Amino acid sequence: VQLQASGGGLVQAGGSLRLSCALSGRTFEIYGLGWFRQTPGKEREFVAGIHWRTSTTFFGDFVKGRFTASRDNAKNAVYLQMNSLKPEDTAVYYCYARKFDWYWGQGTLVTVSS
Repeated sequence: VQLQASGGGLVQAGGSLRLSCALSGRTFEIYGLGWFRQTPGKEREFVAGIHWRTSTTFFGDFVKGRFTASRDNAKNAVYLQMNSLKPEDTAVYYCYARKFDWYWGQGTLVTVSS
């Protein structure tokens, strides 16, 4: 499975960004997708997950209703809509897919200015 993340960029605090993650390759038997993020010197942090078939979503505690996750099975894509962004949301965001193993995209940088 290959994942290609996009949509990162620079945004002011309070603004919004939509991240996309395109999947290709052997996508059958994927049961979960989502996003982690990482800043220098810190461990990768869970942001959001979505079940591939049911679209059930779950989020890290820090999200507090600001983000939504969705997927488009026909396009083999997963999305992360981020609203009310804060400077502490600045990080490299990685999309993932779960089958028996974990698969990761290359990351997309989100920078939130104060």
